[in-house]
Amino acid sequence: MGETSVSYQIILTIHLLVCLTLAVYGIHRYSLVYLYYKYRRNTPRKTACFVQRPRVTIQLPMFNEQFVARRIIEAACKIDYPRDRLEIQVLDDSTDETVDIARETCEQMRAAGHNVVFIHRTNREGFKAGALAEGLKTATGEFIFIFDADFIPPADILEHMVDHFVDPRVGMVQARWEHLNREQSLLTKTQAILLDGHFVIEHAARNRSGRFMSFNGTAGAWRRSCIEDAGGWHHDTLTEDLDLSYRAQLKGWKFLYLPEITSPAELPPEMNAFKSQQHRWAKGGAQTCRKLLPSILASRMPWRIKVEAFFHLTSWVSYFLILLLTMSMLPALFLKTHIFADNVLMRTLFDISIILIATCSASTFYVASQREVFRTWGESLKYLPFLMSLGVGVSMNNARAAFEGFFGRSGEFVRTPKFGVAGQAGTEWMKRSGRQKLDAKRIQAWCELAMGLYLASCVGYTIYEKMWIGVFFLTLFSIGYLYVAGLTFYGQYHAVRSHAPAAQNGPAPAATELVHERA
Repeated sequence: MGETSVSYQIILTIHLLVCLTLAVYGIHRYSLVYLYYKYRRNTPRKTACFVQRPRVTIQLPMFNEQFVARRIIEAACKIDYPRDRLEIQVLDDSTDETVDIARETCEQMRAAGHNVVFIHRTNREGFKAGALAEGLKTATGEFIFIFDADFIPPADILEHMVDHFVDPRVGMVQARWEHLNREQSLLTKTQAILLDGHFVIEHAARNRSGRFMSFNGTAGAWRRSCIEDAGGWHHDTLTEDLDLSYRAQLKGWKFLYLPEITSPAELPPEMNAFKSQQHRWAKGGAQTCRKLLPSILASRMPWRIKVEAFFHLTSWVSYFLILLLTMSMLPALFLKTHIFADNVLMRTLFDISIILIATCSASTFYVASQREVFRTWGESLKYLPFLMSLGVGVSMNNARAAFEGFFGRSGEFVRTPKFGVAGQAGTEWMKRSGRQKLDAKRIQAWCELAMGLYLASCVGYTIYEKMWIGVFFLTLFSIGYLYVAGLTFYGQYHAVRSHAPAAQNGPAPAATELVHERA
């Protein structure tokens, strides 16, 4: 009996420790909201303008982006900037028809008088970081603007951003992402709220309070000398943008975030694409944490910067904690109803832990972001329960990615499939999805389904025991796993049924062959 009692105590202790740690990360989000409102008026302002427009290079990295390649090249050529001071580099690592589409579009743009350079690599050494570094070797610009293939930069974006570099301390300027297909589906609406929280609250809070922020890989500009001073693009992590950002700021470079300047992009409209994107971000974040956090903590930076860097770079830990929380839920419920039935303190701790996790996970953080974007929060409030569901539902995918990143090797940079959607595009994009290489693993999808059913049994148990406080939150958790698993299976089924996968080219040669086409 004594050993059984000890086992119960261990289970309960683990459960409460997981809840407490998640609550700490949740409280950190509240602190970001506090910092945002405290420093919201500390907005970056231009101190002067360049007398003569500086030379600028726009880099457009792409890999198998046949549905959006032409659009981004044409959009870049429409940017309002003196043509004799602007160079556009199309950095194409593609192995499919994107090569012909991009090359043909570049030829047409050059014929129209634009300085467009087409650089095609026949292997993907270093992936996106390798492509950016390769382009930098021949780039003529003093400032480097980067746009991923699914973005549509507005024509006046350079005019709004470049003069911030008059301050010689500024090394990077980041614009805010907007969303072309926010209203397309429940999945894209929820993703938009997730990203709004990051861009509206998180970035602004860090940057305006003097803490480190990160470049987001696209819709931003670098001073070339800043990239070089920080050691250039590294490809030992899958988040080369996060890696370079911290190295540059440790060197003393100043970053600026301009939320009023936006560049719209496509949100993944399909679950497998969304999970692929989340996997890469989680894995790369864990890799960057392992690589840089020790040196950041050992640096002479102020404590506020170190603390924020710690929470930022270890945020992937929450995926493991959510997974542990869901797995320990049924034993914890059993303890509450049978072992601690007469212990008011323990029962109260259990109820508070569930409510604490749910409230700390999202509510204030995301409500504040929607309030700032739309000047109202009523419309977005109805999506907050599903936002929590989705966050729990992808925890297994992201926990696996973070484990690979922190304990494994770098791995392959798996691109997020782009479908060329904009606005409420109906289902036309689905005809293209079968031609994409799906990254989700079937075994993982079955595990997500099993977890959803397991949590559904927890819901049934709470109803049977009349524990009404836990019913709502456990139902959200169960729906999250079932939704993620269901859309994963649907996406895989549709991909097989709609199209046979595009034929893959043979293996890339060992040496890197570069093709440069200049005006």
